[in-house]
Amino acid sequence: MSAFMSVVARRTAAAALAAGALVGTFAASASADAAVRPGRDRVEISGAQYDSPGWDNGTNRSLNKEWVDVTNTSRHAVNLDGWTLSARDGRTYTFHHYRLAARSTVRVHTGVGRDSGRDVYQDRRRYAWDNRSDTATLRDDRNRRVDTLSWGGHRDDRGHGHGHGHGGHR
Repeated sequence: MSAFMSVVARRTAAAALAAGALVGTFAASASADAAVRPGRDRVEISGAQYDSPGWDNGTNRSLNKEWVDVTNTSRHAVNLDGWTLSARDGRTYTFHHYRLAARSTVRVHTGVGRDSGRDVYQDRRRYAWDNRSDTATLRDDRNRRVDTLSWGGHRDDRGHGHGHGHGGHR
């Protein structure tokens, strides 16, 4: 083998080794990222009944048929103390001393009621959600947006609206 071929062969081998090391580094980094993600808590707005069934007559019964579901899809309980659920117009409900169990849902009703493990109440005397269009925003205790759900003419950050609306009571 000539000296020139020997140099080319060594350079090619060195480049292949360097590329292999680089790919190995990225693969290790990607697998480390993948290992972190599955354990991350995931809380989301999973549904809403923003237009209570029947006539919107303002009774507590009607108010409590207006609700938003918040779901923990992770395998670990999440402390929602200080988290907020707000409407586009600024009406806000704050969770106090509430721990959402793993893979479970809490229903946030608009009206007055007794909080339990599956239901909490905003204790409002007026409707919180606009039937025609609104956006529900869930924020954590550091005021970081966790999730949004929109219906009507407004779109959420995921690029699509949710829910089915008609009528209006505001």
